[in-house]
Amino acid sequence: MADARRLAVGACVALPFLLGAAAGGPGPDDRPAFRFNDPEIVESSGLVVTGRHVVTTNDSGDSARVFTVDPGTGDTVGVTTWAGETTDVEALAPAGPGHVWVADIGDNRHARESVQVLRVPVGAGDLHATPASYELAYPDGARDAEALVAHPLTGRLYVITKGVFSGTVYAAPPRLQPGRVNRLTEVAGAPGMVTDAVFSAGGGGVVLRTYSSAHLVSFPSWQPLTSWDLPEQDQGEGVALDAGELLVSTEGARSQVLRVDLPDAAVAADLRSPAWTALRWLATARGLPF
Repeated sequence: MADARRLAVGACVALPFLLGAAAGGPGPDDRPAFRFNDPEIVESSGLVVTGRHVVTTNDSGDSARVFTVDPGTGDTVGVTTWAGETTDVEALAPAGPGHVWVADIGDNRHARESVQVLRVPVGAGDLHATPASYELAYPDGARDAEALVAHPLTGRLYVITKGVFSGTVYAAPPRLQPGRVNRLTEVAGAPGMVTDAVFSAGGGGVVLRTYSSAHLVSFPSWQPLTSWDLPEQDQGEGVALDAGELLVSTEGARSQVLRVDLPDAAVAADLRSPAWTALRWLATARGLPF
């Protein structure tokens, strides 16, 4: 009976996302962006665009490091390392100029009492950092997750768990506190098998990717707007925003990163975003272009 209830709940959560897929969106056009040339990048799991560079990280089992890559050549131009061991790094998110959030949030066995995010400096050259780290804990027991997003205007972090039929969105506290457990708060449902996610530029929408498809949801409601198929990849794990387009990555040695159009609904969601509207009003009141 308990299993039946879980299946019913999963179906209820997944239904709006399946209906959203019927609305259509960009097609699965295969447009190569670049290829990772570094033989050390074998399981690209997270992806972030920062300035002129792209940052990625290997999946679980690697040492504590992230790679800064020139998308023009696919060559690694910098590696940031830090002391200590990671458990299961699965995602990256923007963390302000020259930094990324590293999300050590994987938990396939649902055995971790807490997970961790680190704010790590990145850029050209080899860096050895002592990043700020923060402990996160779910309100309802251990969860496996592969997606972390940071709101582009407020910086608040959200973790999206990876369930077979459905996932859950959890919000971190607005201000993370070091040296203590930061309790996550459940805020919404998500589609199943989410492997990464990214906010739209204005913070009015979030793209959630799975191995084969993308789902655009509005923010802060997290309600489905549209869904579409992604180009075929062996094990699609990463998604990032690059000048109005998506970059999608996959695991594997010398794996190729592809470009995908962002739907018009993402622009519309930004224009309706309360934070974006307030920022636009403030800029206009001060006579600034927006």
